[in-house]
Amino acid sequence: MSGTIKVLNVAEKPSVAKSVSGFLSRNQALRVRDGRSRYNRIFEFNYSIRGQPCHMLFTSVTGHLMELEFEDRFRKWHSCDPLDLYHAPVRKFVPEDKLDIKRTLEEEARRCQWLVLWLDCDREGENIAFEVINVCRAVNRHLTIRRARFSALIDREIHHAMQNLIDPNPWFSDAVDARQEIDLRIGASFTRFQTMLLRDKFVIDSATDDRNLVLSYGPCQFPTLGFVVERYWEVQSHEPEEFWTINCSHRSDEGVATFNWMRGHLFDYTCAVIVYEMCVQEPTATVTKVQHKEKLKYPPYPLNTIELEKRASRYFRMSSEHTMKVAEELYQAGFISYPRTETDCFSSRTDLHAIVQEQQGHPDWGSYAQRLLDPETGLWRNPGSGGHDDKAHPPIHPTKFSTGEHGWSQDHRTLYELVVRHFLACVSQPAVGAETTVEIDIAGELFSASGRVILERNYLDVYRYESWGGSMIPTYTVGQQFVPASLTLDTGVTRPPPLLSEADLLSCMDKAGIGTDATMHDHIKKLLDRFYATKDSNTRFSPTNLGEALVMGYDDMGYELWKPNLRSMMEFDMKEVSVGNKSKDEVLATCLQQMKACFFDARLNKVKLLEAMAVFFERSNRAVGGDNYAAGEVVRQCDLCQESSMVLKKNRDGNFMVGCSGFPQCRNAIWLPGSILEAAVTSNICSSCNPGPVYLIQFKFRQIEIPPGFNANHLGCIGGCDDTLRQLIEICGTGSRMSARGRGPTTTSSNGQRSSNRHNSCIHCQQTGHSSNDCPSQFSRSRNSQSHTNSENGDPSVSCSTCGMPCVLRTANTANNRGRKFYSCPSQECNFFIWEDGVSNGNGGRSIPSTNCSASNSGRRGGRGQSGRNRSHAADTTFVSATGDPVSNRCYVCGDPSHFANVCPNRGM
Repeated sequence: MSGTIKVLNVAEKPSVAKSVSGFLSRNQALRVRDGRSRYNRIFEFNYSIRGQPCHMLFTSVTGHLMELEFEDRFRKWHSCDPLDLYHAPVRKFVPEDKLDIKRTLEEEARRCQWLVLWLDCDREGENIAFEVINVCRAVNRHLTIRRARFSALIDREIHHAMQNLIDPNPWFSDAVDARQEIDLRIGASFTRFQTMLLRDKFVIDSATDDRNLVLSYGPCQFPTLGFVVERYWEVQSHEPEEFWTINCSHRSDEGVATFNWMRGHLFDYTCAVIVYEMCVQEPTATVTKVQHKEKLKYPPYPLNTIELEKRASRYFRMSSEHTMKVAEELYQAGFISYPRTETDCFSSRTDLHAIVQEQQGHPDWGSYAQRLLDPETGLWRNPGSGGHDDKAHPPIHPTKFSTGEHGWSQDHRTLYELVVRHFLACVSQPAVGAETTVEIDIAGELFSASGRVILERNYLDVYRYESWGGSMIPTYTVGQQFVPASLTLDTGVTRPPPLLSEADLLSCMDKAGIGTDATMHDHIKKLLDRFYATKDSNTRFSPTNLGEALVMGYDDMGYELWKPNLRSMMEFDMKEVSVGNKSKDEVLATCLQQMKACFFDARLNKVKLLEAMAVFFERSNRAVGGDNYAAGEVVRQCDLCQESSMVLKKNRDGNFMVGCSGFPQCRNAIWLPGSILEAAVTSNICSSCNPGPVYLIQFKFRQIEIPPGFNANHLGCIGGCDDTLRQLIEICGTGSRMSARGRGPTTTSSNGQRSSNRHNSCIHCQQTGHSSNDCPSQFSRSRNSQSHTNSENGDPSVSCSTCGMPCVLRTANTANNRGRKFYSCPSQECNFFIWEDGVSNGNGGRSIPSTNCSASNSGRRGGRGQSGRNRSHAADTTFVSATGDPVSNRCYVCGDPSHFANVCPNRGM
């Protein structure tokens, strides 16, 4: 090599860039200048890499340089069906607040020959490294890319890394890319789904501003919540059960021994009493077994991230999130090794003695370190292996001696002490104890007692967090007999398992493969931030009503979305990507296809979520829809704005409509008949309407609000091909022109008035006591009906003008017509009706033909079986409005029978 080359070095944080620059330059001739970002300065110095003179430029990023997000048209919550997010295009981009860092990298990369990456040596750090590579290579494709691998910010480690540069690992980066995309698509789809479904329907007391409440779903977050809820359910479902046990004690000159019944306990009181009385009648105890053996209590394995978090929680009640924050600060200051590691075994290349030597001067554990290094004490023992090695970092260990630094908090001191004492313990001999076990026989029942004496404390001398309690018991010999000092029958009750502590929760996550050592604490924190769970002063977790309701809803669906199995398989697949056994695209396709199916099923069973929420929360009287356009089910693409979807929803008055999810930017809307009771989008697609797909809607109408001949259940299309829907809109009016229930009557159209009490009274005559389909005022009155006197009782008799059958005399029970009599045809095929006093006045009955009315299924008054989307209009068809007046099937604007008034081209002219 000849000449000086310019090397651009990039660290993950400004503090790391400053520290590494200081080590490499030995703080000599170190120049500092500002970059585009005032927080990410540039350090300049000269250095030699394997004899090659280099001019070093050292700067940094601040974590991830890029973000993964959906393209703009999918980013708004109401812009698309959440199901579309499983295949919507995504892009990686530099956000606005990182553009200055990007410009710095571009400017410096243009005039450099090498790029050396000093990002953290884990998967996440490797992914950030490739983000930096992409930015720098975009302006200088001739860059030589190298990677520095290090585990501690100490002088010898940094120089070793600089002289032994390696290639960056694309598999590590691909694994993170896969995880980011999977988490984005799953998290966004389920978060939008459950937030828009539940937020406006319930008064969620955990939210200060429930209109801005986000019910987030995370692929790791929810299984973590599942552990908390599952243990909580175990505790709540536990039923205490009383049991009985026999206890025995013996006193001698050497002390007291307590013997435990080897049966444990009995739940049958009678049996326990019988056994106890046998022992009381023959109380002499005979020693049947005396066993002496040496017991070893082994020191802990070397410290990895999960164990650090668990032990900090157990010993100091420090949260895992706070533990990692303090550990990161200690690492950046150079006092401990990299704190995010799965490794719990030291390599043979690690100089363990050198680490111990640095601790000899400490006032608390320095003397123990000296004993460890003295061969005559025999205290040294090579550390055991926990069986985990991530091939990236060693276990967490001290890298610099300190008795406490200025500016350290108590937590910094406590955590540093734990790391040092743990390291000293894991290179120490185990504690040695002598354990004695004695078994006795009383009337055929066996009892046992044990005692322990610690012979050599060894690692326990420095690892004060653990104890090995024991007690002395008197000396016994086989065959010895004695009478117990006490023999009692005691009672107790079974107890439920305790709620999960933070250490327990971390163990569950680690065992199930939920998250990584670097992310587990984040998932736990999110549960607390989202108010899905709470943590008490003993670091034990309980679910909130909101957390329990969500898990209960998904559990009732039959899909174990809150169980760890799905995420565990994903984590396994991503680990396979990181070692090159699977490709990123393969894992993405498999995981997303699986979760898309789960999402589709969850949405079909959304009623389970609603039912579960209703157990814990009151229903909200806040209107769904309104100005914010509450979420709905996608029906089709909006043909007006061409960007958003048309979704089925309710307006403030509770009426159904199909509106653009891009509201208020796009105000496209289709108003549906006001007589709809229920409506749900199905997976069926209309074969006629274009552009598609246009999903069919299953409607359920209020039978009393639609004319005879129309079925209450109708599978319809809003694309324009459904005649039944068009006729009902013309007859009944739409939700846009109708009053909300209970607000009083308003004009619906030129065809008549609707009552605000339509769900309680007949919509035709405004009376109660009969349904609208049986309203006397709507039945036919034939002008040709014949009346004559019944020969037996002298009453007038009327025949149906349609079928000729004798009519039945009935009595009305409405408020205005109670007691008034009328004739009606007994055949369900006819709708003949006439008041009795109308017969004497010569008024003919009226009949409404129904045979030519289009309906989706067979009507209750005679089935036709025609599809609701067939365009069949009989010229003689007559409909009845909400007031009972006949309505022609012609357009009332221009008179053209080929269309209805709501789509008349002359309307508004």
